[in-house]
Amino acid sequence: MNWLLVIAGAVVGAPLRFLTDRAVQARHDTVFPWGTFTVNVIGSVVLGLVSGAVTAGVASPQVQLLVGTGFCGALTTYSTFSYETLRLAEDGARFFAAANVVVSLVAGLGAAFGSAALAQALWG
Repeated sequence: MNWLLVIAGAVVGAPLRFLTDRAVQARHDTVFPWGTFTVNVIGSVVLGLVSGAVTAGVASPQVQLLVGTGFCGALTTYSTFSYETLRLAEDGARFFAAANVVVSLVAGLGAAFGSAALAQALWG
């Protein structure tokens, strides 16, 4: 049954990733991959909240499978982040490539830690 939860979360997360990425990127006239950045930070926030809720005992491990593994796993994308960073570097936009790495790591980790701390404050 656990694998069905993961699949159900992914069925929502994957198309949402595509639609969000396209909508965000269409609003920015730059080579920086704002769409991928946005979905990765949103996924980090959601995963931090879900993990904090599970740790505090207000959400079940099944919720973590559905939302954390399935939804967030399909919403976020390390492979696209890596590919876009590589393309930026190869196209001579080395500043944007480096900025993508630094800003994505800082924002993603900050979002995860911050939302996990928020969950602990709310439910811990």
